Amino acid sequence: MPSTTWADAQGLCTFVDASPSPFHVCATVSTSLTGNGFTELYETDSWPGEPGRYFLVRGGSLIAWSTEQVSRTAPFRIVGGHTDSPNLRVKQHPDLPSAGWQMVGLEPYGGAWLNSWLDRDLGISGRLSVRVGNTVEQKLVHIDEPILRVPQLAIHLSEDRKGVHLDPQRHLNAVWGVGNERRSFIDFVATAAEVSADSVLGWELMTHDLAPSTLVGAEQDLVSAPRLDNQGTCYAGTQALLAVAENPGTHVPVLALFDHEEVGSMSDRGAFSDLLNTVLERIVLGRGGGREEFLQAMAGSVCASGDMAHATHPNYPDRHEPAHRIAVNGGPVLKVNQNLRYATDAAGAGAFALACDQAGVPMQRYVHRADLPCGSTIGPITASRTGLSTVDVGAAQLGMHSSRELMGARDVRGYSDALAAFLTPAG
Repeated sequence: MPSTTWADAQGLCTFVDASPSPFHVCATVSTSLTGNGFTELYETDSWPGEPGRYFLVRGGSLIAWSTEQVSRTAPFRIVGGHTDSPNLRVKQHPDLPSAGWQMVGLEPYGGAWLNSWLDRDLGISGRLSVRVGNTVEQKLVHIDEPILRVPQLAIHLSEDRKGVHLDPQRHLNAVWGVGNERRSFIDFVATAAEVSADSVLGWELMTHDLAPSTLVGAEQDLVSAPRLDNQGTCYAGTQALLAVAENPGTHVPVLALFDHEEVGSMSDRGAFSDLLNTVLERIVLGRGGGREEFLQAMAGSVCASGDMAHATHPNYPDRHEPAHRIAVNGGPVLKVNQNLRYATDAAGAGAFALACDQAGVPMQRYVHRADLPCGSTIGPITASRTGLSTVDVGAAQLGMHSSRELMGARDVRGYSDALAAFLTPAG
C-alpha cells in the first residue's frame, strides 16, 4: 500500500481513538483547525467581516468555513456529516445492584447492533455539567480504561442454545464490580474528571469499545475501528477543508458536522435545527451582504451529505441489490433512493461525479434493495430545511452500527480527495 495511503488510514485511526463521543469529535476537529489557521467564533459574539478561516461549536456539532480569496456574494459548497454513532449510554439513575453485582444502567442510543456490545471492555466518555460558583460549565470526560462490561448469557442457560433475544431494558446493563458497596458511578466519573461529585448537575455519558483502531489484513488494506459511521466522514471532510481553505476558488467551502443524526436530528444542534441556516446567513451578513445576497448565495450552493455506505457483504450477497455491487477500496459511493431516503437527484449526482473525476478517483453507485427498508441521512433533512441542492455520498464499509466496523484503507484518501474536489468546483 502506498505510504500516503497508509498515512491517511493511520490518521483516521488516530482520529477515531481520540474521539469516543460527539463532543470529543468536535474537540479533535477543533484542534486540527486551530493548528491550521482557523479561529473559533462564538454565536453570542459579533463576527468579523474580514475574510478568514473560522469555525464554531454548538455542543456536539461543528461548522467550519473559509472566506479567503472568495467574493462577498460567493455561493457555498458544503460537506455535511454527523458526529454521533450508535452506542450504549448511561441512565440518569445508573446505580443498579443485582445478585451481588454492582451494575450500571445503560440504554441504547440510535440503531445500535446490540449483540456486538456484549463481552467487550468498555470505557466511558461524554461530558458533565459542573457547577462553578453561580455558573455551569461543561467538562469533557474520557476514561480509556476497562470500567464496564455487558456480559453475555452462557449458551448452557439459553432455552435452545441459539442465544437470546436481547431486551434493551433488562439485558444491556453493565457490571463494574462485585459486593454490597453502593459506590455511586457518577462519583467515580467525577473523580476521574477531577471535579467534585457534589458539583455535577447533569451528564451525557456513553460507552466506547477500548480496542484500538488498527489496519488489518495481510496487506493492511482494511481499517478496523469503532464509529466509522460517521467519523470516516468527519475525518475525510476535515482533511478536505484543510486542503482547500487557503485557496477555495469560486465558492465558500463549509464543513458541517451535526450531532444526533442517529436519532432523527431533532435537537438544537441536529441537522433539523437552525444551526446551518443561521451560520450561512451570518457569513453573508458579516461580510456586508443583506438578505437578498444571502438568498442569491443559497440558490447557487450545493451540499454533499457524507455518510458511510454499505459495501456488499461477502457472507450475505443476497441482501444487496445485485446490479449495484459496492466494493471496499473501490472509491467513494454515490447513494440514490427513488423515495428520497437519500437526497440525491440527477443534478447532485452530476456535481459529485464531476468532483470524483477531477480528483482522479473512481466512483461507485449504490441502490438499496427495493424489498428492504432503506436507512437515511442528514441529506433529505438538510435539503428540505435549507432548499440546497443536496447529494448523498459516502465510503463503503461492513458492519454498520456494530461496535466495530470495517472499511478500505485506500478509501480514506480517495474519499478525502473527492470531497476536496467537491468543495472547489472547477470553472
